[in-house]
Amino acid sequence: MRAESLNRRQILSLLAGSAALAVVGPARAGETRIARLIGEAQRLPTVAQRIEFISRALIGTRYRGHTLIGGPRKPEQFVMRDDGFDCVTFCETVLAAALVREPDEYAAALRQIRYRDGEIGWRERHHYFSEWGANNTAICAPVALPGSETIAKTLTEMRALGARRTSFEAIPRESLLANKTMLATGDIIAFLSRRSDLDYFHVGFVVIDDDGDLWLRHAARSKGRVLDQPLVRFLKRNRVHAVTLWRPRESTDDTVIV
Repeated sequence: MRAESLNRRQILSLLAGSAALAVVGPARAGETRIARLIGEAQRLPTVAQRIEFISRALIGTRYRGHTLIGGPRKPEQFVMRDDGFDCVTFCETVLAAALVREPDEYAAALRQIRYRDGEIGWRERHHYFSEWGANNTAICAPVALPGSETIAKTLTEMRALGARRTSFEAIPRESLLANKTMLATGDIIAFLSRRSDLDYFHVGFVVIDDDGDLWLRHAARSKGRVLDQPLVRFLKRNRVHAVTLWRPRESTDDTVIV
């Protein structure tokens, strides 16, 4: 699955946007750690390799929910931190760091991934991961496997947002495992919820080891940290019936994908 690329100047202009950055939380420590990982990952030629390297370095970081600041009646603040993640902020942090080649580009990349059109606001934040995927197609391409089907849902889990009609690709668990050779390290995997008002209940990265075994690298609330778990075991224990996959678009040394 080959993606189109834009030149670096165009991408940085897109990322810069017009919204002002309001960084809160332990940003200095986070920026230092992420900056170091971005620098160390520069030697790796593909986004997938940089995702694997950066995400592996963050294994053991504690799980921490509700780190983002903002609400229907509370101004949104742009948060960057690496001392704790939920499943979504872990994926966003790693993806943003893997996409850029310079630490000073990281904040703009994270903002563009987290918010619709990069505009900082509670209603522009991607509260549902199906909307995250739909609004980040320039960064991550949907992956279809045999047996995939489109599912439509009306999302009402967050009352303050009102009803949201969405649709997304659902890959049955049996198809995922039967076609595991079509997966790649760095693929983002989201696990469909059985609830009628919610799209997914969890997300993480696919990692394939040297023996071809599938692992889920994720921030797990039940384990209290970022870790690797056998993907097949996770699917079984959580009675997962279907997933959605996205593949981060590749870049070269001269271009970056966003």
